[in-house]
Amino acid sequence: MDVAVLTVGDEVLAGETTNTNAAWLGQRLTERGVDVERVVVVPDEHDTIETTVRRLTSEYDAVLVTGGLGPTPDDVTMAAVAAAFDRGMVDHPDAIAWFETHDGYSNDAKSATRLPADARFLANEAGVAPGAVVENCYVLPGVPSEMRAMFERVASEFTGAKRYVETVYAAEPESALVDRIEGIRDRFDVTVGSYPGDGVKVRLRGTDGATVAEAAAWLRERVESGEERGT
Repeated sequence: MDVAVLTVGDEVLAGETTNTNAAWLGQRLTERGVDVERVVVVPDEHDTIETTVRRLTSEYDAVLVTGGLGPTPDDVTMAAVAAAFDRGMVDHPDAIAWFETHDGYSNDAKSATRLPADARFLANEAGVAPGAVVENCYVLPGVPSEMRAMFERVASEFTGAKRYVETVYAAEPESALVDRIEGIRDRFDVTVGSYPGDGVKVRLRGTDGATVAEAAAWLRERVESGEERGT
């Protein structure tokens, strides 16, 4: 299962807010065996969101959108997603039923009930602004605690082959490891990533745990061993 993550927010682009949502979703999706192929950040602009959602949902099995939900004028994500699927915004019966028994927005509860036509309503147990599923597009809040709680409601819909990961720490320059990294790729069915810092972290990933462990052991025997320092 290949997915993309789309974050909406001027504040993210301006560097005022760190994109922790994309990092958290990437980790959770990877744990579930899903391949996160792309992370995109766009401003709070209706046309940009619409165009991006239209493109990503045609290229990936699923797209997760976070941010831009709520009652203020810059919260345009839901309407833009509706437009991307050529749908109108309607008073969603499930949203109406939810807000009949829960507190709505203090200034305009009606804004919370309007979702794309025929969308699946996702209740916000940790906040107010609801989410929705429109075909293969999952629209989640931008507030991290709300986004995480809502994702867990649909997490079972994201599945793939379990990934096994081993990390080898090498006290050598990254450029000196090229021959051994190529050796791993030639010998084992794993993907390899190298991350320099204080030494080099070589991360091996694969769908067969025994193969990943064997590849890591092969590399450890051939590098000047190091230890992780910091995170």
